[in-house]
Amino acid sequence: MINPFAWTKNHQPAQQARFESALFHKLSQGEKNDLDYLWDFTARPEQLPPEGDWRIWMIMAGRGFGKTRSGAEWVRMIADENPGARIALVSSSLAEARAVMVEGESGLLAICRPGHQPIYEPSLHRIRFASGAQAQLFSAAEPESLRGPQHSHAWCDEIGKWPLAHERATRCWDNLLLGLRLGKDPRIAVTTTPRAVPLVQRLVAQAQAGGEVAITRGSTIDNIGKLPARFIEAIESEFGDTQLARQEIDGELLEDIEGALWTRSLIEEAREHGTVPEHVRVVVAVDPPASAGGDECGIIVAGLGPDGIARVIADCSMSGAPAEWAKRVADAAREWDADRVVAEANQGGAMVESVLRAADQALPVKLVHASRGKVARAEPVAALYAAGRVHHVGMFARLEDQLCGMLVGGTYAGPGRSPDRADALVWAMTELLMGRRLVPSVRNV
Repeated sequence: MINPFAWTKNHQPAQQARFESALFHKLSQGEKNDLDYLWDFTARPEQLPPEGDWRIWMIMAGRGFGKTRSGAEWVRMIADENPGARIALVSSSLAEARAVMVEGESGLLAICRPGHQPIYEPSLHRIRFASGAQAQLFSAAEPESLRGPQHSHAWCDEIGKWPLAHERATRCWDNLLLGLRLGKDPRIAVTTTPRAVPLVQRLVAQAQAGGEVAITRGSTIDNIGKLPARFIEAIESEFGDTQLARQEIDGELLEDIEGALWTRSLIEEAREHGTVPEHVRVVVAVDPPASAGGDECGIIVAGLGPDGIARVIADCSMSGAPAEWAKRVADAAREWDADRVVAEANQGGAMVESVLRAADQALPVKLVHASRGKVARAEPVAALYAAGRVHHVGMFARLEDQLCGMLVGGTYAGPGRSPDRADALVWAMTELLMGRRLVPSVRNV
């Protein structure tokens, strides 16, 4: 079979395209199928290791860029070229490492031709390659597991999601670095969506200072030809024109506003994935718009768990006439079995209650009156986040943008004219964590 890579290095793109097209038609079906497993042939240039004497290569890009495939292919390349390689595969948990890095659609088993996959030993959390190289799975939630083992290489996936409590992420990274002492040229590949957490910020700072960190940046759009249309529609719907779209789609590391009550790192630390405890209280908090044609109606659903942690579980905020947002509130209360609807009454309290009652006579409405401004009311709630008392179950792009725009001293830096979603969240947390009912109790059915 002709090697197209040797030929194309010294030819122009148009000539290369014509050659590859002519070459492709001469291949047998088996050879055509093999092309899918030739990474140098199918990869985009930014998915390949950069040149230079780097020690850490970090691909910091948007969702769907192809980060996992790049990391897996780099590991395969190391294993093929270095029979003595001992590679650490580190993810936020062992389950995630197995599901994404090993068995995922772009994981180590999937990228190898049938019959040429490495041997995966789940009970030992180990992968053995035909060359003799080995890879071991590790969880960032257990930093001490990396204290002692030695490695020549490592692939760290989604370091922006690594556990932040008790500095687990940075402790895990430091232990990994201390054990990276095998071979002549120890290296680490990092694949992550940018998140403003200490470890990501640390690597970016090292790269900017001219250290041994090389960063590849990219966006979701770079890989749009290989992504389902529904995926593109889903991320556009979820993130839209938010600041978080710059992070999750464009691959940009967002910077915090000086003096903000909430930072991106604080919110990431509060983010919770997977199964959560059943709520013992659920409230729907409402911040009505000041005018019919102006701001949104902030509608936040939050629950209090038996562990004393309040969790944001839905953002149902919307623009529209009073009857429309009142129906949305009633629907949310029924869907989440809320025991109370908390609504700010400063903007026409009687009207607020009447439109909510019109939507559902049975709504358990509690009107609350604001004696201080939105940002001043938010300060103690931001302290609850810092104390670990509030979690976000998932990602709420527009709400989180507003939280990060609320500044110490009582001002709001945007987006939008008013932090309606953030204010609704403040009412929800005030009801769940700062009211008279400090001890959660089971509701009467």
